[in-house]
Amino acid sequence: MPRFALKIEYDGRPFSGWQAQADRPSVQSAIESALGRLDAGFAAGARITAAGRTDAGVHATAQVAHADLARDWDGFRLAEALNFHLRPLPVAILAATRVPEDFHARFSATERRYLFRLQFRRAPATHDRGLIWQVLQSLDAGAMRQAAAHLVGRHDFTTFRSAMCQAASPVKTLDEIAIEEAAIPHGREYRFHLRARSFLHNQVRSIVGTLERVGAGAWSPDRVAQALAARDRAACGPVCPPHGLYLCGVGYPCDPFAD
Repeated sequence: MPRFALKIEYDGRPFSGWQAQADRPSVQSAIESALGRLDAGFAAGARITAAGRTDAGVHATAQVAHADLARDWDGFRLAEALNFHLRPLPVAILAATRVPEDFHARFSATERRYLFRLQFRRAPATHDRGLIWQVLQSLDAGAMRQAAAHLVGRHDFTTFRSAMCQAASPVKTLDEIAIEEAAIPHGREYRFHLRARSFLHNQVRSIVGTLERVGAGAWSPDRVAQALAARDRAACGPVCPPHGLYLCGVGYPCDPFAD
């Protein structure tokens, strides 16, 4: 059966997350339902596999999944057909391409990139409602960058992972945290870019929620280093809401969508 990689964009607001769940809407189920209209294997209950299982309310601009199909599709036609059957859900197949049988969306990945959007504005969000985390005071981006530097590298991230995390080890290597600040009408937007081979459950949201406390002046930058060293979930700052988080890229040794 030919294997295809799919690059997927979605708005996470209507879904209970990526992973299929009984009687609850998910991105995985939506795509599998569309594939079931096109492919005999998926009509019989086949599954797709994603690079990362995003939580309820989390978005993606470049999720990657693979699917084994009965038919050898042209990639462009497969993406077009899936997008037709996904309407009107806020899910889009940006690209589809044939990949080798040993390609695995999750296990072949060498890095994952996340973006978190945080906005300071007193007036309620309108166009960005459900797509950003809004706070009502400006933040010190320099202090947040100073605090974030303590987290880059290989560490035990017990403090910054959910108690429900199923990872075998809390030790991860965080390759990058970059924080951008830009003016928006009557406010500021802060964009947190995080890059690692893999992340623990709720790690990004725990880190950003903690850095927001630094930016607001409630925490010193050094307190983040102390929280990391504590290896204690109770030492973490607040976990920020899911709707500002985007899975924005997955890296592979050979980019399946390069052409």
